[in-house]
Amino acid sequence: MAASQSISKKSQKPTYSRFNQQELPACKPILTPSLVVQIVYRYDDICIPAFFSSPYVSRNKRIGYIQDPRSDKTCVRTLMVPKKMKQPIFVYYQIDQFYQNHRRYVKSRNDEQYRSFSQNPKTTNCEPETTTDDHKPIIPCGLIAWSLFNDTYTLSRRGITLPINKTNIAWKSDKEHKFSKHVYPQNFQTGPYIGGGKLNWTIPLSEQEDLLVWMRPAAVPSFRKLYGRIETDLEANDMLRVVIENNYNTYTFSGKKKLILSTTTWIGGKCDFMGLVYILVGGVCLLIAILYIIVYLIKPR
Repeated sequence: MAASQSISKKSQKPTYSRFNQQELPACKPILTPSLVVQIVYRYDDICIPAFFSSPYVSRNKRIGYIQDPRSDKTCVRTLMVPKKMKQPIFVYYQIDQFYQNHRRYVKSRNDEQYRSFSQNPKTTNCEPETTTDDHKPIIPCGLIAWSLFNDTYTLSRRGITLPINKTNIAWKSDKEHKFSKHVYPQNFQTGPYIGGGKLNWTIPLSEQEDLLVWMRPAAVPSFRKLYGRIETDLEANDMLRVVIENNYNTYTFSGKKKLILSTTTWIGGKCDFMGLVYILVGGVCLLIAILYIIVYLIKPR
């Protein structure tokens, strides 16, 4: 009886094969996410004459320099590409200490005026940038539009200009719904105080994408906004010649300005903010857990 059981067990044993033993050739990829390559260059403290950058020079003199239309604000710098950057390479400007989320600043606009030609005379909520001295409506009205960023960047490599594509940098909903192709700038930046960039009065608001990007207020005082895209690969150790027109006045509020070149991955660009948030929340949770343990040891139920 025992011999017959032994024979039956041997007959049930599966035949050896590489498939059964999982010994077939296999591809075992190790996923290595590609890193975001980024160049960050602060220029507000460098792109002014040495006299004005001195700590002994008053802030009012720096403000006077940046507001003087006769002063040459051209600044030429050289940047080195640390690693290969595959196109598209996104060009951003970053401003620090600019509170675009201030209640009065955010409310100083009139979306009805931007959206419809029939509402051009309407300037409700746009104070103080509503009308000119002769009571003509300002289009686009409001502080947000008035403070439009107007620094410019020109990049070249080995004497050849790198074109910056500035189309399709604004949200599609802004171009198709919030700003009309029938509304054109009028009486904009014609007053005694110029807040920032000027607009081309022959181009409708929906096609002036620099304005559309700026008109989305940032939620935090340090923010980046898209300037354009470079649609050419950059190689490691390439030297870029950057011509900066340092026009925008951040000296009034001691703000900083930075030029940023960055690649992206399938999940987007580099964002230190989210990493810091995760670390902070994790740290708070760990602290709460430790406090609960201490309380339980001192005074258990």
